[in-house]
Amino acid sequence: MHDGEAIAVDVLMPEGEESVILLRQGERVNAWLNICPHAGRRLDWAPGKFLVSKGVLVCAAHGASFRVDNGECIGGPCKGESLHDVPVRVEQGEIMLDR
Repeated sequence: MHDGEAIAVDVLMPEGEESVILLRQGERVNAWLNICPHAGRRLDWAPGKFLVSKGVLVCAAHGASFRVDNGECIGGPCKGESLHDVPVRVEQGEIMLDR
């Protein structure tokens, strides 16, 4: 995964399997559930493909825009809400789910 790129991965969470967005910023990886707080739909425009531009991740369904550093919605129909964080850590180049 390249710097600034976002991908989706299926992760087995305690509640069951979920699609999770992984977004790399340098050595840091942010992770959120792939669910827009506006309508409960996935954010990707095609499976695992996301629009990331100028520091925002854009929901393909209704155009909500989220900050890539913290998942806060800064524009669109769910302004002021946030993506649901998924705790992860990077160990020796591997992304690990923090439980």
